[in-house]
Amino acid sequence: MILAKPVFDGLQARSYYYGATGEGRRGNMDNPPISRDEQEKLLQWVRATIEAAVRGERPEEIPEVEVTDGLRALRGVFVTLKKQGELRGCIGKMDFERPLWTNAVDAAVASALEDSRFSPVAPAELDEITIEISILDQPEELPEPGGFDVRRHGIIVQKGWRHALLLPKVAQEQDWDATKTLEMVCEKAGLPMDAWRDPAVRLQVFTAFDFGESSTCS
Repeated sequence: MILAKPVFDGLQARSYYYGATGEGRRGNMDNPPISRDEQEKLLQWVRATIEAAVRGERPEEIPEVEVTDGLRALRGVFVTLKKQGELRGCIGKMDFERPLWTNAVDAAVASALEDSRFSPVAPAELDEITIEISILDQPEELPEPGGFDVRRHGIIVQKGWRHALLLPKVAQEQDWDATKTLEMVCEKAGLPMDAWRDPAVRLQVFTAFDFGESSTCS
């Protein structure tokens, strides 16, 4: 596995927002999974990985000692790309048997080049792209839709081969209530919007820890 070498000269000029605990927009987990230093390091790796992939270059390796215990933890992750505040790509890796950093760099490349909703990110766009990372807890079964807390939970819906996921921040950014969020995740999965009421539909919830680059640079 290749680790992207942080391009510190360019990346340290970027400003970041950090994850928080509680019910605020930027954090839904009870405890931060990684420190601020680890958040910055992961953002730098993800950006360097994206820039190399978009330019068709091979990312450089960095010393194994740079990968902390927190970044080795087995966690799922989504990488969201935005351009001028609008979604430009979002792909996740929900493999909870792989380290966080590995899932993050793989999701980064996929978000930039493989999101079927968008054309691949072009080199000329890189300066306009901002990166958000969402670290996910293991999903848990939701026996009753009434247990879905839209202020805290992300949601996964599945029926047969159809499935979809919405991160907690999506409902928060769109100001959706629980019912609207359940309808929208069903629509995303290609199911009827009221499919979440069907006992045959599997629902799961999870929490996420969000952090990223600010939209402006210092």
